[in-house]
Amino acid sequence: MTDPLQLDAFMDAVIFAAQKHQGQVRKDEQASPYVTHPLAVARTLYTLGNINDTAILIAAVLHDTIEDTNTSETEIREIFGEEILSIVLELTDDKSLKKMTRKQNQVNHASELSWKAKTIKLGDKLTNCQDILQSPPKNWAIDRRQEYIQWAADVVAQIRGTNPHLETAFDEMLVEAEKSLTFTIEPIETLNNRPWGFDTHLKHATE
Repeated sequence: MTDPLQLDAFMDAVIFAAQKHQGQVRKDEQASPYVTHPLAVARTLYTLGNINDTAILIAAVLHDTIEDTNTSETEIREIFGEEILSIVLELTDDKSLKKMTRKQNQVNHASELSWKAKTIKLGDKLTNCQDILQSPPKNWAIDRRQEYIQWAADVVAQIRGTNPHLETAFDEMLVEAEKSLTFTIEPIETLNNRPWGFDTHLKHATE
């Protein structure tokens, strides 16, 4: 993490992501351009996480491209290299699965991610939760916001020890969330009581 940021390579990723996410918007009231999210994740990693690893920051900017746009693995590999493709793939959900299964998979497999992917996962969950508190998705009732933050806390619980700066910021966000959304974050030990706390692979296979 001590190597200087390769700004030219990072800016190439920013331009690429902006082009790929063109026309996509966030779920907030203002319908913000979607690309603001991966850029905010990269900023969080750099400013709060003290991350200046070029591969991590580029992968953060690109982390939703394969999942949410027409970007192919080949494009990422040819333009940004095998390492960045590998990180992006670690962070890419299988959209062929049901939403609850994808949520469960993120909890189940977070601990298996590489350190670089875990770092981006932390930044992603922190950024999304901050957005939910400050500018929540349009028409999201309070219980849906509570559920998202609880799920994010369950994911982050699996990757503690990755980056103390990001984890401290996440914990501060949780305190704010409990106050503003008037609920209590449940410990990971009670996971089985939540909708993603069951064997969704088995359930999905038998439906």
